[in-house]
Amino acid sequence: MSEVKLKLDARKRGAFYLEESGKQVGEMVIGVSDTVLTVYHTEVDPELEGKGLAKQMFDEMVSYARKESLQVLPLCEYVHLQFRRHPDQFEDIWKK
Repeated sequence: MSEVKLKLDARKRGAFYLEESGKQVGEMVIGVSDTVLTVYHTEVDPELEGKGLAKQMFDEMVSYARKESLQVLPLCEYVHLQFRRHPDQFEDIWKK
């Protein structure tokens, strides 16, 4: 299983991403402010869909938000769906 990495620029815009054999195969595009982590989009290489890669990035994003005491604004359809399906698991970080 690939390791999720975080890449942010000086303005705290970037992504959680996954690489396999030197090729990026998944990306969760985010922006971070003082108190909010906004998730804009999640995408996985179509050939690797259904293998849990989006969930891997999602779990890493949730851990990061909790560690940094950030609220998550889920503009991404995938993240919003996960929050709606399991609201009790994410109420501490979900910015509604």
